[in-house]
Amino acid sequence: MKRILVIEDEMPIARLIQVYLERAGFEVLWNTGDQEAISVFLSWKPDLVLLDLMLPDHDGLDILSQVRQYGSCPVIIVTARGTVPDKLLGLAQGADDYIAKPFDPEEVLARVQAVLRRSSYLTDSDTVRLGSLTIDFTAQTALLGNMPLSLLPRDWQLLAFLSRHPNQCFSREHLLDQVWGVDFEGGDRSVDTAVKRLRKNLLSWPSSEGEITTIRGTGYSLRVY
Repeated sequence: MKRILVIEDEMPIARLIQVYLERAGFEVLWNTGDQEAISVFLSWKPDLVLLDLMLPDHDGLDILSQVRQYGSCPVIIVTARGTVPDKLLGLAQGADDYIAKPFDPEEVLARVQAVLRRSSYLTDSDTVRLGSLTIDFTAQTALLGNMPLSLLPRDWQLLAFLSRHPNQCFSREHLLDQVWGVDFEGGDRSVDTAVKRLRKNLLSWPSSEGEITTIRGTGYSLRVY
């Protein structure tokens, strides 16, 4: 049974989410976003976090930042701060999805299931080695030689997807669908930005072994030589 931690200070909203998720077979724990939120996260080890941003004791983005320090647990922001700049900021800081209030609880359930499917796909128990680059899908880590790469969760997911399909070209739209999800609203530039960050992290990867290439008019490919 997958565990969902709901960090939300409004009880009616938290209860509504909890009812729908539990009916779908999830185990749900509710925290009000108090000072113990991160302690609860660390002790309970959820499979996904639903996070409000407007909390009485914290800015939700601070909690997101702390969650990201401890790994790549999927996080979906659920908040009344629904402007495009708010969404882009949340996604840039590592959220896997963003839902604006008011919401349909069926949509929340659908997005939870979609994010968990993507997370499960990316964490199969195997390892890919591309020359000196090693991608461990179980640990969700990437090593260049013996040095771990410091990747944002979305960048890790993009590298994981591309490494499973070396020497194949994918359009930005396809990458958005497979890595960001069909409901993502950030647009093609999100892919370009993530690729730019990945290339920066892979500067020391010998070009004789591989590289992320741009196929003009088509998209991106992880070329392995």
